Amino acid sequence: MRKLLNTLYIMQEDIYLKLDGLNIIATKAGKEVARVPFCNIESIVCFNYMGCTPALMAKCAEEGVSLSFVAPNGKFLARVQGAIRGNIHLRREQFRRLEQKEFCLNLAKKSITAKVTNTNNFIKKANREYDNLSIFLNDTIDKLSNNINTITHVDNLDTLRGIEGESAREYFNIFKYLILNNNFTFNTRTKRPPLDEVNALLSYLYTLLALDCESALETVGLDAYMGYFHTDRSGRPALALDIMEEFRCYLVDRCVLNLINLRKISPNQFEKEPTGAVLMNEDARKIVINEWQARKKEEIIHPILKEKVQVGLLPYIQARLLSKYIREEMEEYTPFVIKL
Repeated sequence: MRKLLNTLYIMQEDIYLKLDGLNIIATKAGKEVARVPFCNIESIVCFNYMGCTPALMAKCAEEGVSLSFVAPNGKFLARVQGAIRGNIHLRREQFRRLEQKEFCLNLAKKSITAKVTNTNNFIKKANREYDNLSIFLNDTIDKLSNNINTITHVDNLDTLRGIEGESAREYFNIFKYLILNNNFTFNTRTKRPPLDEVNALLSYLYTLLALDCESALETVGLDAYMGYFHTDRSGRPALALDIMEEFRCYLVDRCVLNLINLRKISPNQFEKEPTGAVLMNEDARKIVINEWQARKKEEIIHPILKEKVQVGLLPYIQARLLSKYIREEMEEYTPFVIKL
């Protein structure tokens, strides 16, 4: 099993990164403020505008360490990638099979079924654990259960996208009832820009999850930009967005609710811009990153492998299973579904 290494997050906007031998050096105003061994890092995410030296970029490219640049508000900016080392035969097979409508539909139905099932199981768990929520949640549970059954009979991607969108709306309509901290309010999902603190947290962590999924796909040799459910768009990692559907609720939404309900974060750690966008300040980003890293280190028994794994490895495991399915080393692709 692949080892889960650390992700280095650069939170301060005035930090500049450089390479010193086998160490990553963080400098501020020309002075060293931190030193991290390169061998302990599997990815770097920079929320700064200062950047890093070409030598560090080259080292990341050579060693397959993902280096991404994200605006402080969580908007993805760019990613450094070296020479593509993936198996060309795997990528050719990926391109060939993802041109087949039935193949894409079959994969998409599995992934969206997994997404809606994980969402529904998450709501059912909350329904058991929280008092007096049944009146709000039972109807949504029934609707999502019906949608799961309907997906079986879907014969085109557009209809499937409609069901996925409807399921997401139903879920976010009741998401406010899962928030047990009166200091936070949530009415609907808003993305670009997020218009409240809860949406700011969701968008921020969805960005980090997408980066993890993109890195996992490239690690196993797949092209992250040719997917089976999300439409192709220049610069859009469609396949990464496809496989992250299985993890959204289990990894991100649970993390957001823990931050809010356990009062690890407060509304005064957010700022509202003239455009109406709500963004986290530096303190909030540090808290969120720490929670996200802790979440990724949690261990579960993987429902397919039947082995104990860290949840941060889930994108890599599913990317590996997907590559085996594309190469026809497996009869079916089994998406990640967490049991109740």
